[in-house]
Amino acid sequence: MNRFKTLLCALALLALGGCASMFQHTGERQAGSIVDYLYPNAKEAPKMEPTVTRLRLPVRVGIAFVPGGGRAAPQDAEQMQLLEKVKASFSEYDYIGSIEVIPSAYLRLRGGFDNLDQVARMFNVDVIALVSYDQIRFNDTNRMAVLYWTVVGAYLIKGDQYDVQTMVDAAVFDVRSRKLLFRAPGMSQVKGSSTLAGYSREVRGAQSDGYAQAVERMIPALQMQLASFKERAKSDPGIQVERGEGYRGGRGAGGFGWTAALLLAGAACWIVRRRA
Repeated sequence: MNRFKTLLCALALLALGGCASMFQHTGERQAGSIVDYLYPNAKEAPKMEPTVTRLRLPVRVGIAFVPGGGRAAPQDAEQMQLLEKVKASFSEYDYIGSIEVIPSAYLRLRGGFDNLDQVARMFNVDVIALVSYDQIRFNDTNRMAVLYWTVVGAYLIKGDQYDVQTMVDAAVFDVRSRKLLFRAPGMSQVKGSSTLAGYSREVRGAQSDGYAQAVERMIPALQMQLASFKERAKSDPGIQVERGEGYRGGRGAGGFGWTAALLLAGAACWIVRRRA
């Protein structure tokens, strides 16, 4: 009987060791790389050749996630929600015209600029903001927590620690010249702990939160770049801007804008009345 108990205890310890090793120091990564998408055959970092970009105002913009992989990569519905937030950043500027949120299904893995050209024609856009992402989940397990979980139940001890780090980057390209106009990054870190039984659910939530927080932190940087580009376009010899038919944009296109025009009209009326 004693030998049976000893054997049973030994088997239990082996099982505990297996459970602990199964969850210790494991991790997961999912990424959508803009380099892999646009330069699928590149053996080194791509060199941006100096080219002249011709923009016709108002600029028609497309926004899309770079195609990637990984079990926890953002799904289509989640991508569309995040891209709607990015879209709002572009809509605040008078030199931006229509803004199309492009489902990732239209972008092929390693599709290159040929695929980007097809997407631009399909959605009738001049410029595309490609949102790339890289998320890493680190996991570290407390062995004693797993031991107590085995003895008294998973819901009593928080044993699994997780750390989810996410980086997103919006790179805005002129499709015709294939020139990078500007980029804006955003990063987040979500840490937490969970019972072993609820670990998968908690980690999935942390990974979704990681994408949402990274995008939220990217948006101010994107707005800063959009405002900076509006000013840079006035003096950069590599950017030529022309007005489209019927365009009555603001100062970013070299004009006064509707607000200034109304103020001038009001001032003129006041002067006429004073003279009368």
